[in-house]
Amino acid sequence: MDECVFCKIVAGSIPCSKVYEDDTVLAFDDIQPMAPIHVIVVPKQHVATLMDLTPADGEIMKGMILAAQEVAKKKGVAQRGFRTVVNCGSEGGQIVMHLHMHVLGGEKLKDDLA
Repeated sequence: MDECVFCKIVAGSIPCSKVYEDDTVLAFDDIQPMAPIHVIVVPKQHVATLMDLTPADGEIMKGMILAAQEVAKKKGVAQRGFRTVVNCGSEGGQIVMHLHMHVLGGEKLKDDLA
């Protein structure tokens, strides 16, 4: 996906502050954080939305959840608590059409922070 900003970050053509990476996913600090800790977890394979996943994509979701656990440990919120959010589609608040998970923490989160 030539125009996808997250694909460009995965490819290394746009720099990021990397938090975690494995063969399946990349996690990096959000450039417009909504909480003291705000990390984005993206699959390296382009998948537009949560609704575009198929049963064959189980490794992607598994990788994203395991990455969220690693991010929480690295950022020091694993024991204190954190929030994960996956927005889906424009009405669901998804701005970049590349599946991604927000990992938010570092303070008591408000109910409207998602």
